[in-house]
Amino acid sequence: MTKLNAEKRDIFGKKLESSRQAGKLPISVYGAKEQADAYFVNTKDFKKVLREAGESTIVDLATDNGTKDTLIHDIAYHPLTGEPIHVDFLVVEKNKPIKVHVPLEFIGESPAVKNLSAMVVKVMYELEVEALPKNLPHEIEVDISTLVDLDSRITVADLKFPSGVTTEADSEEVIASVSEAGEEVVEEEKPVDLSSIEVEKKGKSEDEDTSTAE
Repeated sequence: MTKLNAEKRDIFGKKLESSRQAGKLPISVYGAKEQADAYFVNTKDFKKVLREAGESTIVDLATDNGTKDTLIHDIAYHPLTGEPIHVDFLVVEKNKPIKVHVPLEFIGESPAVKNLSAMVVKVMYELEVEALPKNLPHEIEVDISTLVDLDSRITVADLKFPSGVTTEADSEEVIASVSEAGEEVVEEEKPVDLSSIEVEKKGKSEDEDTSTAE
């Protein structure tokens, strides 16, 4: 399991900006039997944990109220920088199975791509599974080396799940298939109709003249 230290916080709203600049990431922690609480974690440490654990692996969150088994439940990012600005952690119960979406990791090389110049069509990128928190996988591998011809496909039934991990997904649901590689269609650029643009501009200015300021 991955560990992350959290410190209690009593700062909220716009006052958090200075804390973020100092490398502190605000988080919320809650669960079915857990009262919601607010903490800070180190932003760099969180990024490292996110790379290692993702959103489907248990994170040991050390708080002033003891260490909690948690999952990274929701991440809010800054719209311009792409940096995390707030994270929700969900507290889970060790002995109670939970359902989470686990990413699919495509591995191997498809003979259909290599020998037939075909392309692999990935239909699914994650799958909902159920397991005890300790058994949750970080990812599920999908071996595309079984895609040997244009009729090949990989379904949920073809996946190999770790011990203690199950899914309620339809066993015949397609994960990936093979398609003939087609030529890219390039649309011919049409000449610009200048008269049409002029009419649109006139219409817009007329609307603006008749509008009233609120």
